[in-house]
Amino acid sequence: MNTDALHIACAHCGATNRVPAARLAEDPTCGRCGQALLAGEPVELTDANFEAVVGKTDLPVVVDFWAPWCGPCRMMAPAFEQAAAQLKGRALLVKVNSDDNPLTSSRFGIRSIPTLVKLDHGRELGRRSGALPAGQIVAFAA
Repeated sequence: MNTDALHIACAHCGATNRVPAARLAEDPTCGRCGQALLAGEPVELTDANFEAVVGKTDLPVVVDFWAPWCGPCRMMAPAFEQAAAQLKGRALLVKVNSDDNPLTSSRFGIRSIPTLVKLDHGRELGRRSGALPAGQIVAFAA
């Protein structure tokens, strides 16, 4: 693989895009659908598109398993958004609603939420449970 370019899967249409490493922070868009690839905000994934996005993205991926009824999840949401903005071009932060996406939640053995899972091409590198401030999320993603 050419180390000067990274593959980033589009969460909107599933297309794999080749992005020069030097342009990761320049708001690259999908060549197929035109949507932002690395907008600096969390991307919502589902059972239907999780593997396609996570498995085909060369950047580290941090997944926030959450649910709308979960108080700590709602409390951590702004910190996760801040971390996504700080990590723009260096990591992809995604959210998976554990209630609506039982296959993905089951695959990772999610037993409590919020749970953050750091992935490299779908392989788990680390895990943290409980609400975290933005700085700790950024440190976890690094």
